[in-house]
Amino acid sequence: MAILPITVLGAPILRQETVPVAAVTDELRDLADQMLETMHAASGIGLAAPQVGRTERLCVVSVDDRTYTLFNPEIVAREGKLRWEEGCLSIPEVFGWVDRAAWVKVRALDRTGAPIEVEGTDLLGVCLQHEIDHLHGKLFIDHLSFLKRRQALAAWEEEKAKYPDLLRILKPGDTDTPRHAQAADGEL
Repeated sequence: MAILPITVLGAPILRQETVPVAAVTDELRDLADQMLETMHAASGIGLAAPQVGRTERLCVVSVDDRTYTLFNPEIVAREGKLRWEEGCLSIPEVFGWVDRAAWVKVRALDRTGAPIEVEGTDLLGVCLQHEIDHLHGKLFIDHLSFLKRRQALAAWEEEKAKYPDLLRILKPGDTDTPRHAQAADGEL
């Protein structure tokens, strides 16, 4: 297995629409395994293919000791509203409060190519929405108000010099320690 470089904000692939997977192959399962290893090395809970420089419609999610590999995921139902503080492995050290659906149902193909449905609330629901956004070229900062987005981009300006090639390189044994996200009912 290999830990993959993570593309960071400014890399064009993060703004591109992904390509649906025609068939789940051994190569794509290997990619998903590498993405999971990369996500864990970065102390993340979700990772989408564009974040590792790939165009396949694929994401991996690991929340509450449950891990999902999702090919061609789509949100087919959503209800309610919650506000969650989000970050992103492709925009390190930048966070913002995002309004999301409180519950989502996602249809996808699993590692074997079989259809599955995943329902998520709270952190799992937020993570599913965040990763599926990535598959459509959308980032969490796109959900912020104009002023909050400007603040997030100003924070990124201070961080981005650490990634001159628009790549975040992790090594086995790295111990990135992310801020934990949380829900809130109040305004930003």
